[in-house]
Amino acid sequence: MKVQNSIYTKKSVKKPWGYEYIVYDDKDKLGITFLYIKYNHKTSLHCHPNKKTGFIILDGKAEVQIGIYKKNSKRFNPMSRLVFRQGLFHSLKAKSKTGLYALEFETPYNKKDLVRLEDNYGRKKKAYEGKRFTRNLDFEKIKFIKPTLEKKNVYRFNNMQITLEKTSNIEKLSSADESSLAILDGSLEDNNGVKAITYGEIIKTSTLKILSKHFKIKKPLVILRVNKIKKKQFKDYKLNLCK
Repeated sequence: MKVQNSIYTKKSVKKPWGYEYIVYDDKDKLGITFLYIKYNHKTSLHCHPNKKTGFIILDGKAEVQIGIYKKNSKRFNPMSRLVFRQGLFHSLKAKSKTGLYALEFETPYNKKDLVRLEDNYGRKKKAYEGKRFTRNLDFEKIKFIKPTLEKKNVYRFNNMQITLEKTSNIEKLSSADESSLAILDGSLEDNNGVKAITYGEIIKTSTLKILSKHFKIKKPLVILRVNKIKKKQFKDYKLNLCK
C-alpha cells in the first residue's frame, strides 16, 4: 500500500500542543520533522508499530516518558539524542517557558504509522491529523536541501548550527567532535556486506568516526550534524539558511 505522505508536503500541521512540519524527506525511506511544543504541553503517549523514530533536541528542556509507566520519565537538554524502537510508547513534554524545539527522524517515513494510548486533548486511539489540520507553510519556514557529494548545506536555529553533508571521507571529521549526528542515507558495512550502521541512526559524531575505522562506506553517507554555536547571539527561533 502506498504511503500517503504527499498531503503534508509544504504544509504545517497544527497540533493542540504546538505545530510540526516536514523539513526533509527521502521519498518514503526517511523523513525529518521540525516540531515545536508549547510550555507544559506534551504529545500523546504513542508508539509507531512499523517505524523507528528518534529526536535531536534543538532548544528547551524536554521531559520524556519512555514506555507506558510514568515513573520512566527523564529530563533531556538541547543536543540530546533519543531513539525509539518500533512499538515503544513514548511522550515528549516541554519544560522550558520558551517551549521545546526538536528534529524528529522517521524510518521509514509514514505519518499514518501511529497508535495513541493516552492524550490530554481527546485524541486517544485517533489517527494522525488529516488534511483539515494542515496549513500552507510560511515563506520563512525553510526546508533542508540534500547536498551533493563532498558539499555542505548549513542552517542555523537559535544557537545551534545544523549541517547537511554528503561524504565518502569520514577521516575529515574530528574525533573530539561531540556534535549530535543523524545518518540520512548510506551505510557502513563489514567485509560480508552486513550493515553495521545505516540511515535512521542517531549517534555522536565521534562514534561514527570510531566505527569508520572498522567498517567500510559502501555508499556515500548523507549526514546531519547539530553543533552549538559558541558565539552568543540574540534569540532567534526561526530556521535560517547560512549562505
